[in-house]
Parts: sequence; structure tokens; C-alpha cells
Amino acid sequence: MAEKKGNGHHYDAQDITVLEGLEPVRKRPGMYIGTTGIDGLHHLIWEIFDNSRDEAMGGFADHIEVVLLPGNRIRVADNGRGIPVEIHKKTKVSALETVMTTLHAGGKFGGEGYKVSGGLHGVGASVVNALSVYAKVEVHRDGGKHFQEYKQGVKKAAVKKFGSSKLNGTIVTFEPDKEIFKEIKFEWNTVVNHMRGQAYLVKGLRIGVIDARLYEGKIDDSDVFYFEELGLEVPSMSFFFEGGLLSLVKFHNQTQKPVHKNIFYTEKEADGVHVEVALQYVDDITPKIIPYANNTYNPEGGTHITGFKTALTRVLNSYGRKNNIIKEKEENLTGEDVLEGITAVVSVKLREIQFEGQTKAKLGSVEAQGAVATVFGEAFNYFLEENPDDARDILNKVLLALKARKAAKAAKDSVLRKGALEGMTLPGKLADCQTRNAEEAEIFIVEGDSAGGSSKQGRDRRTQAILPLKGKILNVERSRIDKMLTSNEIKALVIAMGTAIGDTFDLSKLRYHKIIIATDADVDGAHIRTLLLTLFFRYFKPVIDGGFLYIAQPPLYKIKKGKDIKYAYSDDEKLKIVGKDVSIEEIEEVVEEGEVETEEEVEEKTKKREAKVSIQRYKGLGEMNPEELWETTMDPEKRVLKQVTVDDAADAEKVFVTLMGSDVPSRKSFIQSNAKMANLDV
Repeated sequence: MAEKKGNGHHYDAQDITVLEGLEPVRKRPGMYIGTTGIDGLHHLIWEIFDNSRDEAMGGFADHIEVVLLPGNRIRVADNGRGIPVEIHKKTKVSALETVMTTLHAGGKFGGEGYKVSGGLHGVGASVVNALSVYAKVEVHRDGGKHFQEYKQGVKKAAVKKFGSSKLNGTIVTFEPDKEIFKEIKFEWNTVVNHMRGQAYLVKGLRIGVIDARLYEGKIDDSDVFYFEELGLEVPSMSFFFEGGLLSLVKFHNQTQKPVHKNIFYTEKEADGVHVEVALQYVDDITPKIIPYANNTYNPEGGTHITGFKTALTRVLNSYGRKNNIIKEKEENLTGEDVLEGITAVVSVKLREIQFEGQTKAKLGSVEAQGAVATVFGEAFNYFLEENPDDARDILNKVLLALKARKAAKAAKDSVLRKGALEGMTLPGKLADCQTRNAEEAEIFIVEGDSAGGSSKQGRDRRTQAILPLKGKILNVERSRIDKMLTSNEIKALVIAMGTAIGDTFDLSKLRYHKIIIATDADVDGAHIRTLLLTLFFRYFKPVIDGGFLYIAQPPLYKIKKGKDIKYAYSDDEKLKIVGKDVSIEEIEEVVEEGEVETEEEVEEKTKKREAKVSIQRYKGLGEMNPEELWETTMDPEKRVLKQVTVDDAADAEKVFVTLMGSDVPSRKSFIQSNAKMANLDV
């Protein structure tokens, strides 16, 4: 922990306000952290981190460290002022204990503890404590060291002082409760990405992330900010960005081609709301808007994004008309047009903040909308006037989007109208299922006629439909709907799903509640799977959000020992099935009959053959007969399916952008970095 003087603001027990106890948290954890799944698990880190980050936002801290420890423990340390430890007037116990064991107790409920905060108004620390089987807080403050430990939100003993300290700060260590979280697995990349984003948002804040999970028994609670001195070789990242949101826009656009030279940026306060916006258009068709409120990411947007979009559309239309870039007879740009290819970060800070729901997914503060519209609108108009070359490039980009939107709508309407005239005739290659109940219907998207033939013969005709695709579908990464719908394969998929596409998309008309991508376990199969994931991520995201998209997991090996047949879905599983007692010499890909002369020789060779292990490596679904395909990949009682999440699809899309995009250096770097991970069948 490093020394940090702060700005001298008074912060003690009287700044801690108390509202109610902790009992509801363990009964209904989802109300406080959104879910008890993996997202909710990581939300625990964000809540403790938010308290440290709020210290940095107030100018009281400049270093935060997040450490993943052995035994599912997390430690977050900062060099802020330290949670007050003196006796609280209302609760008659230490202010530290009050903060950690009482719901809605914190320095963010009135008083002058914080002008701006991003946490659950002080709820975070107590909620994390309630949902942890173990928690410990260590406070360095006013020349002393204090600590308190807890179990499931209940203190083990009173706050104790255990020495002197020249440092200031708070160290929180917690271990999530297995009674609450079925799976406790902290993802390194998830933590790193979140902390990177936070570092962009607080200028002058250094954030370290350390993965020390391999060092069981070698680390104790005193090892804070001293990992280099311990000599441990652990994965670690450190983030510090002086450019703030400008740097964040550059980061998101590092593999893209900018449409204009200068990145727009403004920072100003209006009506008590601090507004900060940065944006740049790139040669792409997908918008990327990243919203924050009090440095908390809002995946569902909110009032600040509404204000941003309104001002963006108004200013571009006004500037375009004024400078005759948008001709008199041409229609106005729409919100859809001006967002195409934009990368924007919108950040607001409010003293009194309202979120829709405890997890802060959507900002509800009404004053943010007007403040963003005013501050951003004025600044962006000034930017266009002062940078005419950038302005013309941006207007040409959005006007192209307008023309493309009209062309795409005409093409889409033509396709759908043609389908309607044909009575919405399903594609001829589709082997549909008998049921019309979407909840029990599923469709397998398979690769090629061979796999299509086997799967059609092996399926359950009542509930399972088969749609074979010929070759690799169109790369939709940079394709609009009009071009997409010229692809027979994509058109067949759209009609088969029944949802339509674009602004006429209707999830309620989805004909199958399980859409299963079933491709071969080779390079081509992986490529086709990535193309399909990109298609769904770009144009059918509600299908992913609804949990309707899956990836089949066909076996890699068929293992036969005598009359016993088993299937292995990985190399590790193959070794487990074969067993350590079977030598390499006993394993053979094909058991040859050999020539025999007598009955005794036949019997002896038969016994030897049955003792041997025959392993067949599947390179594609088409190599399986219908019975094998049903038993391993299609039978709901035995098959393995992976449900696709938005993160899965987003990761696939990022890989595809890198591999198929126009940025040659990024593609070369990616291939060189990941070449060793490739599986090649030669």
C-alpha cells in the first residue's frame, strides 16, 4: 500500500448513515447482485472495487490493487483515507462494523462523505459481506492498523487495533459462499477487462490486477502491494491512462480504419451533471456506444444515451443542411443512420443518481438526458465548425448509411414479400420437424450434404429439423442486409427461423427454441461456426439473449474394446477411457483380420483382437452413420450442448474482425501469437 495524502476532506463516523439490516440479502441475493451465476460472482468484485474507486474519484486515492488469491478469495486494496473506525453515534459500534454489517450504511447517503459515487449507494460492502463465507477488512488510518473478520455477514469479534502504520487505505478480502454461488470460478480476462475500462475513466488512477491463485500457502494477508518483493512470478496487469476517454476510444478503434482524423472530446458540467464524451467514426457498419454513470458501466444505456443520440442526430442534420451537404430534397438523417460506424464513450457523474434496478444496468436519472444533450450538442457543433474536413468525412459516412439503409430495406422487403407471395415457403433443403410447438422444436444447422443426410436419417422427426448449409456462409462482418439476403444460405436460415430480420425482426415468431450449430471438429468447421456466431451476434442478438442458440459437441473419437463401445469428446477423455493399463502397442486404428489356418488359431487371434482397443478419429459429422450421430450428438438424453452467450458470440466476432478485417498488422500479430494453439490434421 502506498501513501496517499488526498485533498484533506473530513471523513469520519458521522459521515456514515444507517438505514437497515442485512437479513434480506441472503434470502434474495439476486435482488442485490442481479444473479447468483458467474456474472453475479464477479459483481462482488466490482462492488468492493467501486468503494475504492470512489475514493480515487474524490481525489483521496491513486492506486488500487485487485488480487485473485488461492481458495476462491479476492482481495481489493486502496491507498485512500481508510474506512472510519471510531464509534458510530447511532449504532454504538465501530463505523467500520456498521459499514460492513448493515445494509444501506455508508458514506454516500447524505453528509459529505462523497460528492459522487458509483457503488450501490453504500450497499456494496455489506452485500458482499453477507454473501461471503469469510471476509476481512484491514484499515490503515490515523497512524494505526485495525481489522475485523466476518462470516456470512456476521462479525467474529469487535474491531481490533493491531499496531501502528504510516499508511492510509483499506484492504478487503472475501471468499464467496458456496451456499449462494453454485460455481465459484473467477475469470482472469473478465476481471482484467473490467479494470482496464475503469482505469480509462479515472484520470491519474493506477489499477493493478494480480493472479496469485497458484501460490497456495505462500501468501498471507500482509502481502499487499509487495508481490514484486516476494519474487513470485504471477500473471499481472497494470493500467494507467492519462488520456481518459480519448484513450478508450483509441483502444476500441485500434484495429479499425478511422473515417476522420481528429477524435471528438468534451468535458463540462451542466445542471449539476458532469458530462464527458469522446467519439470517432470508423469504416464499419456497427455502432459501439459505451455508457457510464458515476464510472459504472450501463449495458442497457439509459437517459444519458437518449440525450446523446438526440443531440447527435440533431447536430448532424443541422450542420448538413446549413452547409448544403444534405440537399434540400433529401430526407433527414435518422438515429440509425448517424450511429453507423460510431465509437462513442458517454460518461456522466451525478451526486444523486438513480438506476433502474440494483445492478445499475440502466441509468434512470432524468437530469442526465438534458445535460448530455446540451453539453455534447454544443461541443459537437463547435467541433464540426472548427474541423470542416472531419465534418465532411463524417457527413459523407452517415449519408452513405442513409442510402444503404434505404437500399437494404427495399431488398429486405422484396425478399420477405416474395416469401409471403409463396405462402412463406420454407427452403427446400430444410427437413422440418412435425411439431408446431416452438418450445419443443429444435433445428440443427449442419455442414454439407453428407452430414445433412446422416442427421436427417438419425433425427427424431417429431421435434428435430435439419438445415444443411453448403460451404461457408457469407462474411457478414461488413455486409448490410441487402447484400446478406443475396446469399441463398443466409436467406434459407432467415426464412427457416421465421423471425424476419432488421426492423421487422420478431422474436415471438421464432419457430425453434433450440437453434443448434453442428459443424465438424476441424479448421473449416471452426471457421463456419465463427461465421454463424458473427451472423447471430450482428443481426439476431435477441436469439442469443433469449438463450435459444447452442453449439453441438460431437465426439472426436469412437473407442471400441471388444464389444464395448464408448465415445470421447476430447483427447483427455480418450486417455481416461482407454485407461493407463493399455499400452500404446495394444491400440490400433484398424484391427486387421490376418490369415488363419486352424480353429485354434482363429480362437486365439479372436481373443487377442477383442482385448485390443480400436480407436476411430472422427473428422466430420458426415463420417458418422445415422445411429452414431443420434446416439452421440442428437439424442437429448445423451448429447452435450453448449449454450451460446453474448460474450461467446462477441469473442468470436472479435476474432473474426481480426482475422478477416483490413488491418494486416493486427492479423499477422494474432496469427503469430496463437499459432501454437492451432490443431491441424495433416
